[in-house]
Amino acid sequence: MTTMTEASVREFKMPDVGEGLTEAEILKWYVQPGDTVTDGQAVCEVETAKAAVELPIPYDGVVRALHFPEGATVDVGTAIIAVDVAGGAPAEAPAEQPKAEPEEAPKAEEPKPEGRQPVLVGYGVATTSTKRRPRKGPEVTVPPAAQAIQTELNGHGAAVPAQPRPLAKPPVRKLAKDLGVDLATITPSGPDGVITREDVHAAATPVAAEPAVATPVTAPAAAPAVPAPAATAPAVAYDGARETRIPVKGVRKVTAQAMVGSAFTAPHVTEFVTVDVTRTMKLVEELKQDKAFQGLRVNPLLLIAKALLVAIKRNPDVNASWDEPNQEIVLKHYVNLGIAAATPRGLIVPNIKDAHAKTLPQLAESLGELVSTAREGKTSPAAMQGGTVTITNVGVFGVDTGTPILNTGESAILAVGAIKLQPWVHKGKVKPRQVTTLALSFDHRLVDGELGSKVLADVAAILEQPKRLITWA
Repeated sequence: MTTMTEASVREFKMPDVGEGLTEAEILKWYVQPGDTVTDGQAVCEVETAKAAVELPIPYDGVVRALHFPEGATVDVGTAIIAVDVAGGAPAEAPAEQPKAEPEEAPKAEEPKPEGRQPVLVGYGVATTSTKRRPRKGPEVTVPPAAQAIQTELNGHGAAVPAQPRPLAKPPVRKLAKDLGVDLATITPSGPDGVITREDVHAAATPVAAEPAVATPVTAPAAAPAVPAPAATAPAVAYDGARETRIPVKGVRKVTAQAMVGSAFTAPHVTEFVTVDVTRTMKLVEELKQDKAFQGLRVNPLLLIAKALLVAIKRNPDVNASWDEPNQEIVLKHYVNLGIAAATPRGLIVPNIKDAHAKTLPQLAESLGELVSTAREGKTSPAAMQGGTVTITNVGVFGVDTGTPILNTGESAILAVGAIKLQPWVHKGKVKPRQVTTLALSFDHRLVDGELGSKVLADVAAILEQPKRLITWA
C-alpha cells in the first residue's frame, strides 16, 4: 500500500454502513487511478453482512490509489481509496515533485474538522463550490491495462478523460458482474439511459453459448451435442475434482453465526398443528377482487401474517426477548414482523416495522414492498434490524413443515407449510379440503408450553375460520 504524504490527498475509509458491522467485502470498483471523481459519486459497491450498498465519495478530486482489489474483505475504518482533492502531481512520486501543487490549491477546499469521518451521502461534504479544470492527460499516470483500453477506444495511446459511469441500479451491477458483462458495452433501454436487467441478460446471451469452447473439457466427443444444459448450468468447471471449497462470508457467514448462537443459547421447543384453510383460501380470492386491495399483492401469507399479529395481541407475553446480562425478560409492546426471504446472497429476514398497527391493506402493501426489495437485492441493513417475531414460508418449496430456528433476540418463529388439497373430515364427511401444517418454535425461557400452544391454536383457529379476524382483531 502506497503511503500518501501530500496534504491534498484524502484517504476515504470504509464506513460502517450498518449498526455494529465490523467489515465489508469490496464487490466492484467503479473508478480507477487517474479518474476524476465528484462529491457524492459512488466509487465502489460493497457487501456487508446484511446487504450490498454503494459507497459515495464525500469530496471532489482525482483518484490516486485503490488500496484493495475487488473481492477483498476490509475492516471498518480502514482506508480503501486515496483521492487528491487538489488535483496535484501523482502521489507515487512525491519526492520528485514536492511543490508541483499550485499555490492556491489549499484554498480549493477548506480542511474538515478533525475526527470527521466520511460516511454516506450527506456527510463530510465539501463546504466550497469551487470547480476544477479537467486534468490534462500527461499529468495522470495511467496503468498499462487502462492505457490499453484507452488506446482501443480512441485509436492512440494518449490518455482520455474518464468516461461517465453507466447508469444502473446495484442489483443490475451485481448481475452484470456475475455474468461477466461490462456495463460500458451495453446500450441502455431503460428510462433516462438506465441499464436494466433485460439489457444485461441480452448482452450475456452470446457469451453464455461459448463456455463449452473456451473451457477445456475432458468429456467424450459426444458431450457437446447437448448445448442447452451447458447454457443454464453454473459457470464452474469441476475437472473431475471431488470437492469444491466455497468461502463463507457476507450474509451467509453472519446467518450461520446467528443460527449457531441461537440454537445453542435459546432452548428451542417446536409445536405443530395441521389445519383446514379452505375458507382462508376463499377469502384470499375474494380480497383480490376488492377495490381496497387493487394493485396490492394478496396471498395466503398476508392472512397468515395477520392471524399471527392477532394471536400476539391476544397473547402479548409471547412477543418478548431475553436480556442475559441483566437477567430480565423484555416485553415488546410493538411487533416488527420479520419475513424470511431467500435471495441470491442468502437468506435474509427483513421486517415490517410496527406491523401490529397496520390495517390489512397496509400490511399487504408493506409485504409487497418487502418482497420486491429483497428480490432486487436492495434491502437495507436497517430493514433487517429490530425484529420481534418471524414468519418463514417453507411451503413455497413444496415442504410440509419444518422446525425453524429462532432469530437471535426473538422469542418465536412460525413456519408455514405447503397448502395442499387433502381428504379431510368436514361436517362429519370426508371431503377434499385445502390443508396446511404450521410449526411454531419458541424460546422456552420466555414461552412455556401453555403460552406457545395458545398462540399456535389462535393462529390455526383464525385460518380455519377467518371471520374471527373481525371479532378478535
